[in-house]
Amino acid sequence: MPQTPREIVLKNMCFAGPSRIGMNFSHIKGKKPRMNDFSFKSIAPKGYTEKRWEDEKFEYYDDVWGNIWYRIKGFSSGGEILTPAIKDWKDLKTYKTPDYDNQTELVRVKKEWADEKGEKFRMFGIHGFIFSASRYLRKMEIYFEDLALEKENIHKLHTLVADTLEKEIDNAVAAGADGIAYCEDWGTQDRTLISPDMFKELFKPYYNRLIKKARQKNLQIEMHSCGYNWALLPDIIETGVNCFQFDQPTIYGMEKLGVFLQERKVCLFSPVDAQKVLPTGDKKLIQQSARDLVRYFYGKNGGFMAKDYPDLHGIGATAEADWWAYETFLEFCR
Repeated sequence: MPQTPREIVLKNMCFAGPSRIGMNFSHIKGKKPRMNDFSFKSIAPKGYTEKRWEDEKFEYYDDVWGNIWYRIKGFSSGGEILTPAIKDWKDLKTYKTPDYDNQTELVRVKKEWADEKGEKFRMFGIHGFIFSASRYLRKMEIYFEDLALEKENIHKLHTLVADTLEKEIDNAVAAGADGIAYCEDWGTQDRTLISPDMFKELFKPYYNRLIKKARQKNLQIEMHSCGYNWALLPDIIETGVNCFQFDQPTIYGMEKLGVFLQERKVCLFSPVDAQKVLPTGDKKLIQQSARDLVRYFYGKNGGFMAKDYPDLHGIGATAEADWWAYETFLEFCR
């Protein structure tokens, strides 16, 4: 029998012999619907509604952790922290983490997935992870100083964040998710933001705690990370992460990365490179890059899923370039 979209994704992530690559492409206005094997859901914390406001130049908004962000209007969809929720370590005593004991939201997600009849892979989005949540709570430049100078407080902060994320994993299980997805941008263009030793000391214990719990509940683990993260990949994989969502796969050298991930049975979930390829608008280069992704990462037992990049305007790419990539990936779905 033909494999369902859910089975396609699961077999790619588990290297269990899918019949094709996985696909995750959103609709483009004026075009026919595109292939999408995923159903992404998340749960908002109790009492949280996003607030947005603006002035002549900037747009401001808050997040679930209580940080205030700002971005230049008309540019990328992201931004930077303006005011962190924990400005001083004494704030730790009174800081209230997001409350994910939100039964109304949980019922909503369960119903939406039930209505979809289980055909697609149910991916549950976690609001940050240990590094991404903590660095925003303190503001990045301050947080990097904390990692070296305030290790006792860092462990308190990381424990606080892990306690909150654990509740999100409980929600994922209760909702009937197949996997969880989270973001941790660990790298610059040519190196990681911290050393492997610092990762082992200050982050790996919390990764082990959370990912072990998720894996015990049969959840697949997808981690997004930008930058060049070679130095941390072995330790991250050791914690149980079995799928990397990289938007810049060429930064690693795709053939080298393909061998590395295939040997370790770790799936790659990626668009055509969002930094060096998609923005060029070069149709032949985009098509060749799509074929190379399948060539290097989709082995005899699976291991590759293709996607679009969600902020084409922010990287200076066009919907047409994104469509060329999609049509090329379709070659491997027939």
